[in-house]
Amino acid sequence: GWIEVVGVASSGEEAVRKTRSLEPDIVVMDLAMPGMDGVQATRRIAALDLGTKVLVLTIHDEDGFLVPAMEAGAAGFLNKSAADTDLLGALEAVARGHSYLPRRAAALIARRKAIEASRNTKGIEALSERERRAIELYAKGFSAREAAREMLVSPKTVEGYIARAKAKLSLDNRRDIVRFALENGLLQTEE
Repeated sequence: GWIEVVGVASSGEEAVRKTRSLEPDIVVMDLAMPGMDGVQATRRIAALDLGTKVLVLTIHDEDGFLVPAMEAGAAGFLNKSAADTDLLGALEAVARGHSYLPRRAAALIARRKAIEASRNTKGIEALSERERRAIELYAKGFSAREAAREMLVSPKTVEGYIARAKAKLSLDNRRDIVRFALENGLLQTEE
């Protein structure tokens, strides 16, 4: 008896409007609605800053819907097929401030985060063998022409390697490159 339905909305716009006027603790949001979709409505409700939690109810537990809904501020995600058995548990979890995710959804989000993290690490792994060598020589003070002789390519090619490496690693100048080379063991400091 702890649940009271205070309002029902049939569109995203109406959901946002009613949330603003009724200030419910939880909104159970359908993603597939006419007009403003559930993801947009969730974002708007989160932006109202009323502390209203959004539990998304959907037939899609696919990556394409899940991540945008979570990023929009949804506190939980429930597949409609599981709603009969899991809705109360989901509402309870969300009411307590926990996020509620089906196992598969949690795995999807973890995988997505891991992929993003690996994209953001601007490490030496991002460089090709040639780019790494060009950076190493450049950091040691070689000119493009000297590095080209060493690598048996044209100076223009060396400049290309260096430009690509700088772009990949967000490095601006020789000082940045020297620091990067030191941090990544490309320059063996003389004992």
